[in-house]
Amino acid sequence: MSTVGEPGGIEALYPFLAPAPADREAVVADLCASTRRKAAEIVALRRSLVALHAERLVTCARAMAAAFDAGARLFAFGNGGSSTDAQAVAQVFAAPPEPARAVAAVPLAQDVALLTALSNDVGYDLVFARQLAALGRRGDVAVGLSTSGGSANVLNAMAEASRRGLLTVGLAGYDGGPMAQEGRVAYLFVVPSVSVHRIQEAQITLCHVLWELTQRVLTGEM
Repeated sequence: MSTVGEPGGIEALYPFLAPAPADREAVVADLCASTRRKAAEIVALRRSLVALHAERLVTCARAMAAAFDAGARLFAFGNGGSSTDAQAVAQVFAAPPEPARAVAAVPLAQDVALLTALSNDVGYDLVFARQLAALGRRGDVAVGLSTSGGSANVLNAMAEASRRGLLTVGLAGYDGGPMAQEGRVAYLFVVPSVSVHRIQEAQITLCHVLWELTQRVLTGEM
């Protein structure tokens, strides 16, 4: 593994970690420029999603609100950073700021004992599908996040959710990957980017917009 000081070492990616940069002002300027560039990228990407997904977001929000009015629960899941985002999605639906209406929501990666048991006993590809098979009821909502759109355990969970009559909502990046195949997901929101960072930043924005729209439907504002 490369270390600081070696050719092509970590300072190639993070020059400010080098023991003695030749020009600290230049390093700071580069970091500032990089930050501005990344901020501009995510702003532009988020704005592009309005035209791309606005109508589908409203339609999905109406379907989710109808499900919640009928007593549905939300199950959210993903891997890595997407798992963190899935937990944030479940949190905002289950414990929103007042006076928003709370709904039952469960992040499927929250129980480490269950996650490791399923991974060990039946395989990691089924850790979410098995939970939906046990917990999901017809009419519940399954929200799966995957930057690639190809995470096997997310796709398996979507398939299980569809078989059991859950409303499926998927978020993917790039071109949508396998998740974008016909019939995989009822409502799919693809973030057209090749940067994992920008994809995940935009996905959590889409989730919050979806939550806000769902709340507006639940309260009769739209």
